[in-house]
Amino acid sequence: MRFRIILLNFLGIVGLSAFELPEKSTQCVVGISEGWDSSHVTLTYYEKKAAKWQQAGESWKGRLGSKGLVWGRGLHPNPSGAVMKKEGDDRSPAGVFDLGGVWGSHKSVKKHPKTFYHQVTTRDLWVEDPNSKSYNQFLTLDHEPKTEWEKKAQMVQNDYPHSLKMFIAHNAHPNVVAGGGSSIFFHIWRREGVSASAGCTTMQENKLRELIAAVDPGRSPLYVLLPHAEYEKLKPTWKLP
Repeated sequence: MRFRIILLNFLGIVGLSAFELPEKSTQCVVGISEGWDSSHVTLTYYEKKAAKWQQAGESWKGRLGSKGLVWGRGLHPNPSGAVMKKEGDDRSPAGVFDLGGVWGSHKSVKKHPKTFYHQVTTRDLWVEDPNSKSYNQFLTLDHEPKTEWEKKAQMVQNDYPHSLKMFIAHNAHPNVVAGGGSSIFFHIWRREGVSASAGCTTMQENKLRELIAAVDPGRSPLYVLLPHAEYEKLKPTWKLP
């Protein structure tokens, strides 16, 4: 039994060590928390130039899920036996994730021409029902929401923190695990950062707008979110900024 435990730990370490950030990715937002149970995060934006990551601008503060972090489902491998993100656990997913499109209440936002942007209407849904085949996906109805299910899945309306958001591709289509966590975004923080989130990464509106304007889908932008100790341990092998 002792040999089996050692072997499993070794395989977990090998799996983590074998991964590194995709070479094609030349933009990266790094979020570092003090520990797994912290809801505070320091965010830094990096660009890769001449094969080296370089910090662009000053770091800024953000908030995470009220209960901290837990391993998420993204590009990275997860340690053997790791506790994983679950729907409604109030934790932000840790790991390495692609960045997706942008949603908001505005007619338009300053962004790269190739960045997807959708102005949210009452017919737009983001499915958080683990029993649905559309779990963790964006849908637009051809009618106003009628059923209780449709109304519950309706994207948040008339709420300032949700008036602008960028998708963090945790547990994303087509590799969705039912109940593995949904609707994870960068969005505006609540009460000027006094409040934690339910699992998203939140920040000041001006910083979010700067980030959205900078991201270029053609550069395969990433979000790396880890506790400080984990980041330092994985930085050399994962080739983190």
